[in-house]
Parts: sequence; structure tokens; C-alpha cells
Amino acid sequence: MQKDDAYYFHQTPDSLTPKLIAEVPLESGDRVLEPFRGEGSFFNHLPTDTVNDWCEIQDGRDFKDYTEPIDWVVSNPPFRLECKTGRVNSFYYILEYYASRVNKGIAFLGNDYCFSSLTPKRLDELQTKYNLYIDKIVVCNIKKWCGRYFWIIFKKGHTTFYKYIVGSY
Repeated sequence: MQKDDAYYFHQTPDSLTPKLIAEVPLESGDRVLEPFRGEGSFFNHLPTDTVNDWCEIQDGRDFKDYTEPIDWVVSNPPFRLECKTGRVNSFYYILEYYASRVNKGIAFLGNDYCFSSLTPKRLDELQTKYNLYIDKIVVCNIKKWCGRYFWIIFKKGHTTFYKYIVGSY
């Protein structure tokens, strides 16, 4: 795709993904899905002792059609998607989509725009509805994308890593 196309893909630097994947507590035999494979930067660096699968709409495998069991989702998801009302920040919606489908956790790469979509109300919903908590945040620079990016690892099970206050003041 060209930069001017509606969906401009930002491929994660191949030299960064092994460092990010190393932060995810994957165990031998875990079933790992990369739902937005792109050129394969994350998928190609997943451990060989996990059961790895992928989706990529450009290759005819839509993430919404995937029905196999999943322990972990590991990806750089699309930050924005087109919908009837225009482009929307899709980070939280994709996170919530997988929250009920994973057995262990989700690791997503996002920018500050994505991070800001994790409002106290949404964090509360992830915890109370799905037992999904932020376990770790790794901050990195991606020069070609001009900014800081956050590798956010969500795990099933309670953590006291962070707190939030629901409500607006």
C-alpha cells in the first residue's frame, strides 16, 4: 500500500520486536495469535515452543473470523479504523474484543493516542468484566514514527501495578 491509501500500514521495526516479545510471559505450548500480521515482524519472532497463528486481512484472513482457542494475543493493532461515522481510535475496541477471548493475556504496541483511550471507566470494565489488568508497560522510541510507543501487557488476574479513579472531576 502507498502512504496515501486509506489504510497506511506502520510496520513495527524488525529489530525491536524480539525485545518486546521477550517482555511477554509466554510459556511453552501457549497458543499465540498475531491478528494483524502485516509483514510479520511480531509473528516471525514468536518463540518456536509456542503454537503460533496469524490473521491479516490483506491476505484474506480476517481477525473477526478466527475461532481457535487463544492464550495470548501479541500485535501492533491498527490505531484507527474506518466506520460509518468516520475514523475512530480502535485501540480499546480491539483490546476489548480480545479480552473475552484470551486465556492469559494481550500485548499491544500503541502510541500516546492509544494509551489515552484507556480511561478509568474502561480500565474498570476490563477488570470487572474480563479480569484483565495491565501487568507491564515498556516504553520505546520508534524514530521513523516520530515518538514514544508503549508496549502494554495485559494479563488475566489481579495486579496492584496501577490504580485509577472512576468519575470526572
